[in-house]
Amino acid sequence: MQVSDDIMVLVSCGYHPLSGRERRADRDAQALDIALQHTASPRVVFAGDPECSALRDYLGMGVPEIDVLSQKADADVSVALAGYVHQKSPRLVLCGHRAEQGESSGMVPYLVGKRLNAAVVPDVVDILAQHAESVEVLQALAGGQRRRLQVQLPAVLIASASAPAARQSAFTKTRDGVIHSLSVVEIEDAELNTWHWQVAKKRAKRVKTVAAASSSRDRFRAATAAPASSGGKVMHNPTPEEAAESIMQLLKEKGV
Repeated sequence: MQVSDDIMVLVSCGYHPLSGRERRADRDAQALDIALQHTASPRVVFAGDPECSALRDYLGMGVPEIDVLSQKADADVSVALAGYVHQKSPRLVLCGHRAEQGESSGMVPYLVGKRLNAAVVPDVVDILAQHAESVEVLQALAGGQRRRLQVQLPAVLIASASAPAARQSAFTKTRDGVIHSLSVVEIEDAELNTWHWQVAKKRAKRVKTVAAASSSRDRFRAATAAPASSGGKVMHNPTPEEAAESIMQLLKEKGV
């Protein structure tokens, strides 16, 4: 099966929150599942240790092979990923929002998009149609809303947590998949070595206050319902001057 260079999926090594074992990252797996809906063999790229056990989980989803950019633990993988994507120049790049371990900054999709000179679209649920020069995607909004977006190619699509759950891994596909280890330039992340790491503390969820005399239904809605947006303005195909003026007006209203 020939790997398609038109659609590339960037994956990372996940981290199980309870056992701490390596696994596929949930968002990256959702991004790969979206790609598999449109091509049977997207090019899947991973930067890190070629012996990572999570790679077999991605192979089990049905991809024939994975390209691994061999990187040490203290290397800046964003540089290797951006360089490889620029070399292959795919039309579509799909990935998760952020890694489940390490820095987890969420900057990799934007750094890759900058190197590829591509548009970056967050919270993508599905790809509706792909044309010669553009792609139509479905984007998730607050409160369960959705909207269609027409994006010029090339583009970097970030999978949403609202995207369909990723398919399970099949043992035979996990066994038969091929991992290609590629030697690329390693750039040491000098700043990372100066950081102090500690376990993050779980913060309490802030809920909307309701009157003591309110019904249990009102209290439940205040604790679970997403806040509805208000005071916004929808602009259809604004000029750069109109968009900039609207942004400046919003910043002034917020006192920024």
